[in-house]
Amino acid sequence: MNPTIQIEDKDAKNLLKKLPKIKFSRKERPRDAPLKKNVGGGQGRGNVADQVVQPETEPNHLKRGLASRHLTMISIGGTIGTGIFLTSGASIAKAGPIGALLAYAIIGVLVYFMITSLCEMATFIPISGSFNTYAKRFVDPALGFALGWNYWYFWSMTIAVEVVAAAIIMEFWAPNVPTWIWSFLFMVFILAFNLMPVKGYGESEYWFALIKVVTVAVFIIVGLLLDVGIVGNSGEAVWLTNYAHGITDFYGLLAVILTAGFSFQGAELVGIAAGESMNPQKNVPQAIGQVYWRTLIFYLFTIMVVGLLVPYNHPNLIVVDSGTNALAISPFTIVFEKTGLGVSMHIINFVILTTVLSAGSSGVYAASRALYNMACEGCAPKIFGEVSEKGVPFYAVFATASVGSLAFWMSLIGEGKYYTILLNISGVSIFIQWAGISYTHWRFRKAFVAQGRALSDLPYQAMYFPFGPIFACSIFSLLIIGQTFNAFYSADYGHKDPSIVITAYSGAPLFITLYLAFKIFKKTKVVPLMECDFDRGFDPNAVDIDEDQFDILTKMTAVMIKGGKKIRNVDFWGNAIDMTEKGVPGNEVVTEGQGQVVVNIPQQNGPMPGETPVVPVTA
Repeated sequence: MNPTIQIEDKDAKNLLKKLPKIKFSRKERPRDAPLKKNVGGGQGRGNVADQVVQPETEPNHLKRGLASRHLTMISIGGTIGTGIFLTSGASIAKAGPIGALLAYAIIGVLVYFMITSLCEMATFIPISGSFNTYAKRFVDPALGFALGWNYWYFWSMTIAVEVVAAAIIMEFWAPNVPTWIWSFLFMVFILAFNLMPVKGYGESEYWFALIKVVTVAVFIIVGLLLDVGIVGNSGEAVWLTNYAHGITDFYGLLAVILTAGFSFQGAELVGIAAGESMNPQKNVPQAIGQVYWRTLIFYLFTIMVVGLLVPYNHPNLIVVDSGTNALAISPFTIVFEKTGLGVSMHIINFVILTTVLSAGSSGVYAASRALYNMACEGCAPKIFGEVSEKGVPFYAVFATASVGSLAFWMSLIGEGKYYTILLNISGVSIFIQWAGISYTHWRFRKAFVAQGRALSDLPYQAMYFPFGPIFACSIFSLLIIGQTFNAFYSADYGHKDPSIVITAYSGAPLFITLYLAFKIFKKTKVVPLMECDFDRGFDPNAVDIDEDQFDILTKMTAVMIKGGKKIRNVDFWGNAIDMTEKGVPGNEVVTEGQGQVVVNIPQQNGPMPGETPVVPVTA
């Protein structure tokens, strides 16, 4: 006769009724660990009764502490930075308002295809610093190696760009203080920020990014009110001249498309952070949708408002001249000056300062996770794969911050010229990365179908496949090639400064060198579709738990009694909760029946620490 389960706590009884419906989230296993068996005998992903709960045997690893709102704001924090607050003015100056709007819209469409491709892969195999791993498994290990280092390289350069921009902004209040001092202080701040546990970092970044979102929204509203004459004095109606000006020239448009690429970088951060997301199958698609539409709307409306209020040839728009190294103030400041409130200039400059630093912090986060992932995959020194007890890859963070410290001597030599050089390096590199992601997704889906897998097993399916990834990869590749012509023939780069011409295309030769070097020395080949690895990092029996269900598990303790053995609680990842720290011996995980997880615990007088007293088992 089977024993009767009796539980005193009413809420615990209710929880038991929900258990068959609760689905536990996947957890990245050690890369060399075997897949868990479906002891329940079922197929597919199964339910909680099919899961084998194993004690934590991994060394220190990245922690899954990011909710959907954290993913969204980390990505927005990396995307909304100098691209919208500083270089949006240069975009209008180079191509006019219409040309700038067209350039940002073009990049926006391409980014949509790219991030939906990334979302499909990241929800199926959610690992931190994912790009090089996906390319390594589904295309060629050499491509994964090159993409990984390319991504780390361009984010490291971007960190320097953000810190240089922050130092320039400080000249608004302290024009006599050397910019290298500000660069040093800001770099220390960013480093400290990234040494926080991921949950604390995510929460802090959430609020910093929220400041950006609110600021851009207020800017758009105030700008529209200025244009119709409700607030302040917008002066003459410059929008007629601006929008009648049209697109300056083809090379100006091409240059702004490059700038727009720099502005949208960070949209892919959701894929980087997927490995630290609490619920990647649910959170990643939500975050990607929010990031894309918010960013696109903010950029297009910002360009439109600046075009309504600021002449395209305004001397204070950020236009860099290699002869004078002139770098002017933000178009946001120019617009808020028109409100007539002197304090608004200080407020907006402070907000711009915080947003630029936040973007730099997101850069350290992205680059360090990419470096960590490469170390785990054997594509970087193993030391960068070491993680602190709080789940921070501290060696990778320090290495990334060190490269970002190039901002120090960039500030000493001259902000304007070298700001543009760094911008060019970053812009071309991100196009390479996005093209690689798009092509990798095309191979991912082809291999998935070739191996006889059902598309319904994908937690998220990218729309417009195969058109989306093919189109995005093709246009990104053309833009990389087009930047070469822009560097040689555009009047901006013109024939004035060879260093700017060279750096405008330096990302491509670096990427090709990395790819060929790894391919030659390691003798790698393109991975056949039937040999593409979909299993590492993915437990075929594990699926997600909704956050409201997770709240149930975290807010109550259910103690089940069966056959004189206590079925111990499991945590969010389906791992047995370790009670040894609470002084309870004998935590041995065993299995019984249809995959039920049972913990043998010696009989004790009274309940376990933290448990609700239970009624003894009756037969």
